[in-house]
Amino acid sequence: MEINLQPVLENDIVLLAPLVEEDFENLYAVASDPKVWEQHPNKDRWQREVFTTLFRGAMESGGAFRIVDKKTGEVAGSTRLYDYDSVEKSIKIGYTFYATRYWGTGLNPMVKRLMLDYAFQFVDRVYLHVGATNLRSQIAVSRLGATKIGEETVAYYGEQPKLNFVYEIRKSGGL
Repeated sequence: MEINLQPVLENDIVLLAPLVEEDFENLYAVASDPKVWEQHPNKDRWQREVFTTLFRGAMESGGAFRIVDKKTGEVAGSTRLYDYDSVEKSIKIGYTFYATRYWGTGLNPMVKRLMLDYAFQFVDRVYLHVGATNLRSQIAVSRLGATKIGEETVAYYGEQPKLNFVYEIRKSGGL
């Protein structure tokens, strides 16, 4: 059975829905806050032109989601499933960002749990790329039970390559 990179995933609190072109303005409202990107390797994504490139890459990936707070109906952020490898039985989760009002609320582990539970129906390992300077996200993925296994220069869509740490969560461990 082949994985669908954009299923609808949800629980009582959060909805992950496939990203569509009409989501641009709502998602840019989240991304336009420079604080969202202050630890990210690409700190200028709050600028509309730079965010437009990120959004275009998300749309072309076929695996991007908008994250919706079901209580308010607001777009809380975005995330992505990508680089599915049926032979190695692995996939990556990344490109995740949230509005600052959702930081520290438990939303991120909830979103990751939905994604991991889904992905582990198809794979044995999930990898996460985290910017080498993004301490906040490094701590967050460590709390999920992810283990740092290496470093890799990642070429983001339409942007300069940046150093990332590679984390792994195995089907038998994590969360």
